[in-house]
Amino acid sequence: MMSAVPVSGSCEAGWEDVRTAIESNFASTGETGCSVAVFHRGHLVVDLVAGWVDQEHTVPYTADNLQVVFSTTKGIAATALAMCVDRGLVDYHRPVSHYWPEFGSHGKESVTVAQMVSHRAGLFTIDEHLGLEEILDDARIARALADTKPRWEPGTAHGYHALTYGWLVGELVRRVDGRDIGRFVNEEIAAPLGVDLHIGLPDRLHHRVAPLLQEKAKSAGGVESAEAKAAREMIEQMLGPDTPGGQALSLSGMWNGEGLFNRPEVLRAQIPAAGAATNARSLATMYAALQTPVNGVQLLSNAALAAATANQTPANEPDKCLIMPTVFSMGYMMHSVFTQYAGPGSFGHPGFGGSVAFLQPERGLAFGYAMNALAANLAGDTRAQALIDATVRCADAA
Repeated sequence: MMSAVPVSGSCEAGWEDVRTAIESNFASTGETGCSVAVFHRGHLVVDLVAGWVDQEHTVPYTADNLQVVFSTTKGIAATALAMCVDRGLVDYHRPVSHYWPEFGSHGKESVTVAQMVSHRAGLFTIDEHLGLEEILDDARIARALADTKPRWEPGTAHGYHALTYGWLVGELVRRVDGRDIGRFVNEEIAAPLGVDLHIGLPDRLHHRVAPLLQEKAKSAGGVESAEAKAAREMIEQMLGPDTPGGQALSLSGMWNGEGLFNRPEVLRAQIPAAGAATNARSLATMYAALQTPVNGVQLLSNAALAAATANQTPANEPDKCLIMPTVFSMGYMMHSVFTQYAGPGSFGHPGFGGSVAFLQPERGLAFGYAMNALAANLAGDTRAQALIDATVRCADAA
């Protein structure tokens, strides 16, 4: 029986369960529009888009659509930095101030690059109060971060740098390479691979963006499910405005506004922790190319990949911002209770509302999922996990 949901793209024989999982998500959740892509051992086996751009189901979601993916962006930034390390421009174990002298103030002179990118620097917000226009100026926000005192002794704990991670990494890339991170990603990752990865979206491409739907993903009956409600209430309690988590996600209340990531000025700004406009195929392609050549391009050497994915988080250490334990390498979120992905060995990054992309090297499995209907989660989206579970079943049967 044909699904009423428009689904287009390619799905190789043996991977049909992924398409079925997409259709099941539309039947049982508030899925509206999405893209899903899977690479297996360097080969694109699933590349599908489904649903609609709008809540009214009048405009089909197509392969041309781009999607803001929130913190899934962090995996792109981590890759850009890992490429700089691979080229000898940066050493994870040297102080950040070696490359960015102004950073070495207020007790930060010994903070290493590894500590900074693994959320151990205590810089989840800034001391200075800035307006939105100043925050969207990456040079201005970098100066504010350099002049901020850490919230704990760097290296002694970790806490999710929800927004600041991206500006810290972006400034470091600029200092060592000379290009801003948006240009670096475009010229060194997106263009060679032939994909859409935009940190700072040119105005000429804004029409391709599927707006984020502020309505939370609902059950098939249009009512928030008990599971979604529990997740939302937990997040609201854990990430209140006066908590470290709330301050990290809102930059102490400075980063706020209705439909912020749908605004043109935000789309064009470089927000390397949360603002990438991309799609599932592009994300999966990037992760696949970390391990094996894709279109003749391999982004990292084997040694660089091993260094970039070396765990930096002590076992069971609670995240000071997210409360529960999280596990980080050099900017990637590793497999843990918080981020299951495809099981042990996986690394990548989820994004608020549901998006996720990762690589599991042991299976040679790279996965990307992007969507426009936001659910009440920071990770572990049930739609994404259903797709990942189907992907793993297909991979293990291949």
